[in-house]
Amino acid sequence: MKNAYQKYKNNSVQTASREKILLMLYEGAIKFTKLAIRGLEEKKIADKGYYIGRAYDIVMELNNTLDHKVGGDISKNLEALYIFMMDQYTKANFKNEVAPLRENLKILENLYEGWQAAIEKIKQNTDNQK
Repeated sequence: MKNAYQKYKNNSVQTASREKILLMLYEGAIKFTKLAIRGLEEKKIADKGYYIGRAYDIVMELNNTLDHKVGGDISKNLEALYIFMMDQYTKANFKNEVAPLRENLKILENLYEGWQAAIEKIKQNTDNQK
């Protein structure tokens, strides 16, 4: 059963639009940040480190895929935000502090909601033009 689920999961990622993949990345970063917070609160240091690493990797990937030629100032601002967030993950990991993780969680949730609204607006505009 697990193998069938994994195939489904892989297929859904491979066939997803760029917009859906962006939202999936944010969903993953949010999920792993929440799990890292729980790991810290429950004093499960290995879990905390693992989940911070997963969230960090996603934010780094979001940063690496920025297109500065197309994005202009928005890309620059997102890059600065992503670098700040990666620093916060590092701080949380080394100092075992939950506050940087909570700050990152707020940022991720705000960005997710913003992207979700922007994608929906673009979709509505596209549908109206048909």
